[in-house]
Amino acid sequence: MPAGGNETRPAEGANRKSKERPVANSGPFDIVVLGGGSGGYACALRAVELGKTVALIERDKLGGTCLNRGCIPTKALLHAAEVADQTREAATFGVKASFDGVDIAGVHAYKDKVVTTTVKGLTGLIKSKGITIIEGEGRLTGPTQVTVTAADGSTDVVEGGHVVLATGSAPKSLPGLEIDGERIISSDHALVLDRIPSSVVILGGGVIGVEFASVWRSFGAEVTIVEALPHLLPLEEESSSKRLERAFRRRGIKYELGSRFESAKPTDGGVSITLEGGKTIDAELLLVAVGRGPVSEQLGFEEVGVETERGFVKVDEYCRTSVPTVSAVGDLIPTLQLAHVGFAEGILVAERLGGLNPAPIDYDGVPRITYSDPEVASVGITSAIARERGHETTEVTYDLAGNPKSKILNTQGEVKVIAEKDGRVLGIHMVGARVGELITEGQLIYNWEALPSEVAQLIHPHPTQSEAVGEAHLALAGKPLHVHG
Repeated sequence: MPAGGNETRPAEGANRKSKERPVANSGPFDIVVLGGGSGGYACALRAVELGKTVALIERDKLGGTCLNRGCIPTKALLHAAEVADQTREAATFGVKASFDGVDIAGVHAYKDKVVTTTVKGLTGLIKSKGITIIEGEGRLTGPTQVTVTAADGSTDVVEGGHVVLATGSAPKSLPGLEIDGERIISSDHALVLDRIPSSVVILGGGVIGVEFASVWRSFGAEVTIVEALPHLLPLEEESSSKRLERAFRRRGIKYELGSRFESAKPTDGGVSITLEGGKTIDAELLLVAVGRGPVSEQLGFEEVGVETERGFVKVDEYCRTSVPTVSAVGDLIPTLQLAHVGFAEGILVAERLGGLNPAPIDYDGVPRITYSDPEVASVGITSAIARERGHETTEVTYDLAGNPKSKILNTQGEVKVIAEKDGRVLGIHMVGARVGELITEGQLIYNWEALPSEVAQLIHPHPTQSEAVGEAHLALAGKPLHVHG
């Protein structure tokens, strides 16, 4: 977790002057970054490239949530799950193989190796750039000052011309629902679970819930997702959500949509979950996957004058807070909670402080991927948002049934493109195996405001899944080739 997390910290206002000691090479620094996650370390790296002196404060391992408890370990689990499925289905491709089960200790060893080697590489990179790494709990104690409490209880006051807050996020729960780490768990607990549960109820059908549902089903668990909104991945294009729901139904993943959680109580076999209306579901585990909240409490932000709302630090389009010498990036601010968004925000702040003139981030133009089986990927806006904004649109859905590479991969799905009538592409939405690797082209199409006719001129290699992107734009340009229906 980034520096200043919400697990253990000194009492409010504690400064421990008697143990205060100076930091080696303490500066003052041009920039002090509080939190070594995606946004924090990206800011630090770009800032030193621009000639700034930087201190990076982190209470845990560098890399933050994404590297240690999020993106990287979950995707390692998802890859192990994919291998398990491919082994079971080997005969479909004419390959003789036997599936003897999942060695969860071996899976964790593989996952942990990926994480450990990546953390080691990142730490080496940061040190090689001359960034001063300060270990400990950080707390904002002035507009240009962070007080750091080390593991031994001693404190350092770190001064900087500017402070960048990047303290990240932590798993949330619901009022009255206590996460005990045994029967009722968060995603942090799920990543280190020493067994494959026989059954799981997942509270929340967003990205985290859907990805863990995919992993556990591949490992052999019975899985039920409970989602209060009408669809899984409710922020995605509705047709993408429906495609995922059909795919999950075929995989045996159950879901209760439009269903609100009421209560949970322990049973001899695990936990019993009651939904509004009285329906109950029994399972060995309940995974609470209702999102992540900002780590901002008791870190001195409001005392220094940094405005917050619902725990998030309020910023403008350049990530400036209400205090001129303080900026904030990453999950701490109310933007997309994605590592690559944190990277971009950190770079933006570093370049602004370095005297450059960076453009604000167009958050609609950020690619979004859910790494379940099948994957769901998108960039731009949905058809519903396009209508809300007053766009008159045309759209085409290309079914992967017409794509030979998708047939080879034995995947089903679609590529949907939404464009302004006689205008640019507004959104690209994909479902299917490996479509996360395709969305980069969609990012270029959206962010360069391409017309369907311009994309239709591009020649996509055959046989690849990227042809599906080309086919959809050919159809929108009025010259469909392999489009069905």
